[in-house]
Amino acid sequence: MIRITALAAALVLSAARLAAADPASYSVISGDKVVGHLIATTRGDVTTIDFDVKNNGRGPTIAETIRTGPDGLPTDWTVSGATTFGSKVAEHFHQGGDRATWTDSTGKGAAKLTAPGLYVTQAGSPWAEGIYARALIKAPGQTLKVLPGGVLTLEKGEAVAVTGEGGPLTVTRYTLSGIDLTPETLLLDPQGQLFASVSANSILVRKGYEGEQTRLRGLAAGWAKQRFIDIETAVAHRYGAPVRIRNVRLFDPKTAALTAPVSVLVNGDSIAAVETLDSPPTQGEVTIDGAGGTLIPGMYEMHAHLQQSGALLNLMAGTTTVRDMGNDNAVLDGLIHQIDTGEIGGPHVIRSGFIEGRSPFSANNGFVVDSQDKAIDAVRWYGARGYWQIKIYNSMNPAWVPSMVTEAHALGMRVAGHVPAFSNADAMITAGYDEMTHINQFMLGWVIKPDEDTRTLFRLTALKRLPDLDLNSPRVQHTIQLMVDGHKAIDPTLGIHEQLTQNRDGQIPPGAADYFDHMPIGWRRDAMKAWTDTSAPGDDKAYRAAFDKIVDTVRLLHDRGVFIVFGTDTGGSFTYHRELELYQRAGMTAPEILKRATLDSAKYVGQDQTLGSIEKGKLADLFLVPGDPTKDLKAIKTIRMVVKDGVFYYPTEVYPHFGITPFTTAPAVTLPPQSGAAK
Repeated sequence: MIRITALAAALVLSAARLAAADPASYSVISGDKVVGHLIATTRGDVTTIDFDVKNNGRGPTIAETIRTGPDGLPTDWTVSGATTFGSKVAEHFHQGGDRATWTDSTGKGAAKLTAPGLYVTQAGSPWAEGIYARALIKAPGQTLKVLPGGVLTLEKGEAVAVTGEGGPLTVTRYTLSGIDLTPETLLLDPQGQLFASVSANSILVRKGYEGEQTRLRGLAAGWAKQRFIDIETAVAHRYGAPVRIRNVRLFDPKTAALTAPVSVLVNGDSIAAVETLDSPPTQGEVTIDGAGGTLIPGMYEMHAHLQQSGALLNLMAGTTTVRDMGNDNAVLDGLIHQIDTGEIGGPHVIRSGFIEGRSPFSANNGFVVDSQDKAIDAVRWYGARGYWQIKIYNSMNPAWVPSMVTEAHALGMRVAGHVPAFSNADAMITAGYDEMTHINQFMLGWVIKPDEDTRTLFRLTALKRLPDLDLNSPRVQHTIQLMVDGHKAIDPTLGIHEQLTQNRDGQIPPGAADYFDHMPIGWRRDAMKAWTDTSAPGDDKAYRAAFDKIVDTVRLLHDRGVFIVFGTDTGGSFTYHRELELYQRAGMTAPEILKRATLDSAKYVGQDQTLGSIEKGKLADLFLVPGDPTKDLKAIKTIRMVVKDGVFYYPTEVYPHFGITPFTTAPAVTLPPQSGAAK
């Protein structure tokens, strides 16, 4: 009888476990389009996860197996698959007794434990965020030291009512901080299970509730906005008085050299005067001691996809103007409004109107069109809203491009873009492009066949073919001559190509060496991951040599007088500094590079009457460094002060809000007697 009862109990338990095996399914949505899924199946203490996203022809494909202990903390965690750009993932964590071990792209690690620890994955899916949140809810102060290092913090927000196929539900907002530069926003259901991971631009949401995605993304934008409003309140100095920046030398882009020591007067949003160093101050001024450093005009990042999270960081890098090369139009308009009204800190924004053709590989910014008439309508929409240019993307039908160019030019807009699939740079130059976007797009026509599809990762993996390319060949020289004769410009984005071809598992990326140790641990682990799969014989060597060929091509373009535009496509900020450095390898000098990043770029976009140099009457957009960047360009990496529209920021005050260790000190500021002007 006892045995029968035990068997019955076992059968009941087995049935319960089978019921628990019903998968938790989620949709990944970007630009109102479902671009991926996450399916988590739990049996007992083991959860298996299938996570796959394909947006713009690329995205991660991840499989996970997680075993948890009685406390809900993972005891074993295996992650495999491929990252967004195709590099392989082979990550494993195990803890037992008083020891934890792990392996990821940075190598192997171990720790001795006094209690079970919470491991943060390097390449895991968003399912991990729910695990972290549940552990933090139980932790004192909702804060935990985690493996392999760092501290996570969870902050509880408001309840949100949602409806969907599963019926009405009340979920709770949580903000998860400590992994990367900006927090993650999660929604948990009443059982503490992940309902959504959401930002203004995309969302992972429980299947059946996709209809809530627009509203939830709007809420996420508002939550993030408040965070940056709070940061702006804490770090933006609006002195309400003339500000004298003393004892500085100016980088003058007209001469590409430094001036003698001077004082610069800022009043309101403008430069009031540039005076000799011995000019006496006037009553009521704020004085900032430049300590013999260099004052540089605000720089232009010409290939941004600006988001709220990167706006202030770009500013702290001395980038006071960005050219946005494609975005959610409504989200970008809202962000520009927040910046222009002073709610949050960020650069001036020059807008590019993104237009993509409809295909299985479409990107999801701006307009996605399926006819020439709709493509022209999109051009007209951007023209009516004052966009500076349109940007054409990979899935566009190349036959529609000439008509789009004609319409854009008639409306006073320029045209830039990728090379549409099954076409080449020669055709786009001939069709009327004013600027080519990305050096790989420019070069691929020399090494691929007409029927090979560049809407996928192939437009990156095909770079392996570049080492054998003869830059003196008639085909190459013909394309370059078209650029010269047509007075075309090019936006090479050298830095992203360096990362694609040179980053390797377990190694500090060459472009990040100067700031790597200042970044949060989660950022550092992610950085030590290859972007591309170099495991096949010969691929490692081919990718490394491909970047040399890319640099040689940029040097050739520069030598022939083609205007080089400096942009990153990697978020700017620290990567923008690396972008500038790389052009030294292409034959440009440090003074040339600074001139191009400031006044030359201002002239290119028609803003040189108000920006690009430090002169009386221009907007007060400038930054202070302690060294001489005309002799060593790395001096721009230790910025002590940034001024944008007459608002003063000190990176030392800003960086801790992002988990970044500051690089230098702020200059001494002396307020006038009894001014009370602390901000």
